[in-house]
Amino acid sequence: MLYLDFQKANCKNCYKCLRACPVKAIDAQGGQAKIIESRCILCGHCTQVCPRNAKSVHNDSDAILRLLQKSPKVIASVAPAFVASFGLSSFEPMRTALKAVGFYDAFETSEGAAAVTAEYKKLLATGKYDNFITSACPAVNRAIELYHHEALKYLAPVDSPMVAHAKILKKRYPDADIVFVGPCIAKKREAKESGVLSGALTFEELIAILAQKGVEIVDAPTTVAPKKSAKATAVKAADVAAEGEVAAVGETTLKAKYYPISRGIIKSFDEFPDGYEYIAVDGVSRLDQAIKDLLSVKHVFLEINACEGACVNGPCSIKRAGGSVEANVKVRNYVSSVPADVVPVYPDISKAFKPKKAGDREPAEDEIKAVLASTGKHCEADELNCGACGYSTCREKAWAVINGYAEVEMCVPYMREKAESMGSVIIENSPNGIIVCGDDLSISEINRKAQAMIGISSPEYIFDCFDPTAAFKAADSGKPVHVEKLKIDKTGKYVDMMIVPLEKEKALLVVLTDITEKVNYDEELSKVKRDTLAVTDTVIEKQMRVAQEIASLLGETTAETKVALLKLKAAMIDGGSD
Repeated sequence: MLYLDFQKANCKNCYKCLRACPVKAIDAQGGQAKIIESRCILCGHCTQVCPRNAKSVHNDSDAILRLLQKSPKVIASVAPAFVASFGLSSFEPMRTALKAVGFYDAFETSEGAAAVTAEYKKLLATGKYDNFITSACPAVNRAIELYHHEALKYLAPVDSPMVAHAKILKKRYPDADIVFVGPCIAKKREAKESGVLSGALTFEELIAILAQKGVEIVDAPTTVAPKKSAKATAVKAADVAAEGEVAAVGETTLKAKYYPISRGIIKSFDEFPDGYEYIAVDGVSRLDQAIKDLLSVKHVFLEINACEGACVNGPCSIKRAGGSVEANVKVRNYVSSVPADVVPVYPDISKAFKPKKAGDREPAEDEIKAVLASTGKHCEADELNCGACGYSTCREKAWAVINGYAEVEMCVPYMREKAESMGSVIIENSPNGIIVCGDDLSISEINRKAQAMIGISSPEYIFDCFDPTAAFKAADSGKPVHVEKLKIDKTGKYVDMMIVPLEKEKALLVVLTDITEKVNYDEELSKVKRDTLAVTDTVIEKQMRVAQEIASLLGETTAETKVALLKLKAAMIDGGSD
């Protein structure tokens, strides 16, 4: 079953969720992140750190609403963190609101918490535990079952308060469906696997249901209730016991409401069994180290919460202006404002935690080395362990690559070095001159081709190379500027220049194309054309002169011929008359 939803469209290769995940239950292949359900402990950190809101808790509101319509008796078990998330002073407003949306009734999960504390005391009294880890946080329990098998012997074999309370309610209402309401994602899976709960709602989902039903929770502050008389308490205890339940009465019931804050479990003890040092650790970032440290010491009672600040700061808690500080104050004030009550305690809230396997493959050393080598890591000194990919070490990331959870290209330093190397090769071997300068026209990059064109090996500014007018124009307009046939005075070369503004980098890219040969060729061709035209003019002039001379000569000859022929004609006429 899916408990977290990942939206593919929003994921942008940042690996922030992978860095935050204490058990690396993120598959980050193909530039997208998705959950590895077999590894996930449902701490919810990935939903909180994602800058793109690509991760969200799977919404069970519709399923619970259908249950309310189908089942005549649905009872809510409400986590004591409700006072912090909803800013309430008592439980009655919450109970009233839940009834208004269709719940048969509602009770505080602290009833189950008191039973759990009582069971912890029994186990500690046996003296069988060298160390003792609380079992109230399902995310922590899952982490130990999957990744810390050596610490399973210390994990208290007791149900969480949620499951213990569900068993209490089932005993009281055998035909009821029990639904947990709280700030925790991990409770969803625990509820499904418990066999006694019909579902779990987060506080966020509850708010949506209340809004849909038009129900508003109105706080009703209470004054500190007077302590119950011993006689009244005894009567109530007798009534409960008459129903076949074992009853525990008094301060344990009241102090169990401390469970949602840091050291809350420890504070729920009315007296501490001797021989243990009582320590609380909050936050998934400290979970692994705390468990590892526990293996080298003895006689430690370790309260572990996956959430920093404990349950009042759960991933689905309702964030208020005062944060975890106000949340702690709210819970403490609430505990001091309500009376102790009778808590049914059952002998059947024990739980056997067993080692689980995530199904990962443990690669051979040569496989690890092969992956490391593919990212330029050929010895231990090459392993930066920078964590940019989301994994703590390069070897851990290599393990993920082999298991199909990560890609070689996720190594940021390697890919950057590769890109820079490739970029340098391309720039240096470009047939064009390339110059990169800042807004102040100071040159940050220049290739050898550009140096040869301008005749300066290490120019500091663009105006050291040529007239900067075009560069200023490009910088001011934010648009490319093209300059044709620019002559470089120092070398006598001609270039076509394109200046492109790089807005994000706040820089200018100058591309110089050497057109000297073309310009020289064009000039030579023009000279040839000019010379050819001059020769042509001379030839034409000569031809015209020759033609004129020939015409002149032809004219004289023709005239003389005419005169001679006329004389001949006259002579012949005269001779014929004789």
